[in-house]
Amino acid sequence: MAHDLRDVRFVTVAEVADMMRVSRMTVYRLVHSGELPAIRFGRSFRVPESAVEQLLHTAAVRESDVADSA
Repeated sequence: MAHDLRDVRFVTVAEVADMMRVSRMTVYRLVHSGELPAIRFGRSFRVPESAVEQLLHTAAVRESDVADSA
């Protein structure tokens, strides 16, 4: 599935941290571990907003599965 880069919205690490309600360091760990894709611009990273939404969705599904099995 190819995306036109004009359609991709990138967010900063600080914006991701705010969206996920975690620290910026947690976002950096996710980026460096490969769990959250990012593009490096100079000394900063930009994350596709869709990747954040996908990560949150995956986490919610896992949490739901854990709650259902308990």
